[in-house]
Amino acid sequence: MPTPTRTRRHPVQTFITAVITVLVVTPFVWMVLLVFKDNASILNDPLALPTSLSLDNFARALGTLDLALLYKNTFVIAALALAIQLFITFLSSLALTRLVYRRKWLANAIYLFFIAGQAIPPFILLFPVYRITIELGIQNTYLSLVLPYVAMSVGFNTLLFTGFLRGFPAEIEEAAVLDGVNLWTMAFRIVLPIVMPIVVTVFIFNMLYIWNEFPFAVTLISDPDMMTIPLAISQFKGQFSIDYGGIVAASLLFIIPQLAFYAVFQRFIIGGMTAGAVKG
Repeated sequence: MPTPTRTRRHPVQTFITAVITVLVVTPFVWMVLLVFKDNASILNDPLALPTSLSLDNFARALGTLDLALLYKNTFVIAALALAIQLFITFLSSLALTRLVYRRKWLANAIYLFFIAGQAIPPFILLFPVYRITIELGIQNTYLSLVLPYVAMSVGFNTLLFTGFLRGFPAEIEEAAVLDGVNLWTMAFRIVLPIVMPIVVTVFIFNMLYIWNEFPFAVTLISDPDMMTIPLAISQFKGQFSIDYGGIVAASLLFIIPQLAFYAVFQRFIIGGMTAGAVKG
């Protein structure tokens, strides 16, 4: 039985990979070093090593932040937004790629309408969205953030779903239709398991975005009981002073779960992004 041969990397490729790894890891290592220093040391000599392993910054962060409330608010908003956006974009992408239109230009127009949202920077929509939430009376509620998050995700989600479905043969769905399967059963019993790699990829990317989103949260949420994680970290910045140690400690507390989340689902991200590259 022949032994598998190992592919040797080119030295230039290895060097570039090492440089990128160092650039990515350095900020996190620096943050870990800063968390053990006081504010004066952070300002005067931020690159120096900490002289002691003081946990005062962690104690101050834990004493200031209600972690249980922040995690609850963030997870509720993320769960609602993800459920709505996945339901909408999965069905709309299925309709764009599998249904037959009498006028073919209509499907292309709808697709371009969804994708056009990718060209609009979301930050220029802050004031219109704020005025809409005021008119609807949903400010300082979960819906005030859920609805914008859903709207901003439509273009990206549609791009991934349609790219995968167009590269996947439709014979399975056609056979199911000939067997008398209705549209809803075909969508959720046949197509959904097929596109599960894309579903997981979309879930991960949008979950990480919602976890870190700040501009809409700071604009639409002013109630302390409704704060999300990024919004709560900004509490360490006052009008005349900034608690740098508290910011670093709080940021580290919320980055570690993200790193663990990404490490666990990394293979799903890679698999989902490359799934549509192979034509059936």
